[in-house]
Amino acid sequence: MPKLEGKNVLITGASTGIGQAIAIRFAREGANVAINYSRSKEEAENTEVLVNQACMAVRESGCKDLIVQADVSQEDQVSEMFERVIREFGHIDILVNNAGVQRPVASHEMEMEDFDWVVRINLRGAWLCARAAIRHFLQRGAGGVILNNSSVHEIIPKPKYLSYSISKGGMENMTKTLALEYAGRGIRVNAVGPGATITPINRAWAEDPKAKAEVESHIPMGRAATSEEIAAAFAFLASDEASYITGQTLFVDGGLTLYPEFRVAWSSGE
Repeated sequence: MPKLEGKNVLITGASTGIGQAIAIRFAREGANVAINYSRSKEEAENTEVLVNQACMAVRESGCKDLIVQADVSQEDQVSEMFERVIREFGHIDILVNNAGVQRPVASHEMEMEDFDWVVRINLRGAWLCARAAIRHFLQRGAGGVILNNSSVHEIIPKPKYLSYSISKGGMENMTKTLALEYAGRGIRVNAVGPGATITPINRAWAEDPKAKAEVESHIPMGRAATSEEIAAAFAFLASDEASYITGQTLFVDGGLTLYPEFRVAWSSGE
């Protein structure tokens, strides 16, 4: 039996990349999927087609799906998004905070508007959606699951990506704080921390053999992840198989957080 049979899930930023892979994987697990997007309706519609195909592969009757536009950094749009999904689906069981952006720039050259843009979407947006989900979960009294798409850079510094690293560091604490605050109310809150992953946002290095080799040289497993591998971790944490896990970040990174430069012992005394 699929792990998420009949569950209703809202995935932000689900029109492409990891978000799209999560939507497809959840549909394959039997979930009804609300696909949030901010800019490209065409990409969201493509995701919807793939979601329907995945669901039909496991259930002839198919699953419910919904495309909903919203800028997650805007409180009114988040409220309207949740109201629509709840109206269409009846309720929400799982929220996946996936929407995220990044903008590389040397920290001393960063403009406030660039800093605010990244933090507003990555952290403020995740918080606004989490708050809406928690209010809904508490009102229903049936618990729920919140999953945050974080990054290895919640613990690994990333020069020229200060705002991104700050947003993911904040997401780590938000995950832990909400998990602790609502553990007794049947609400689980966890995060997935992807390492280098082949997605459209990483096209600059993923499609350049030299750049790709440089990136992968720092990964103990010697390769970048696929979006499907990241989605598998989300499916596990959303399912009842992870029923006793909360407040954790599951790093899916090929060993990137294991201090890979220590693969060769260079310290003295041994």
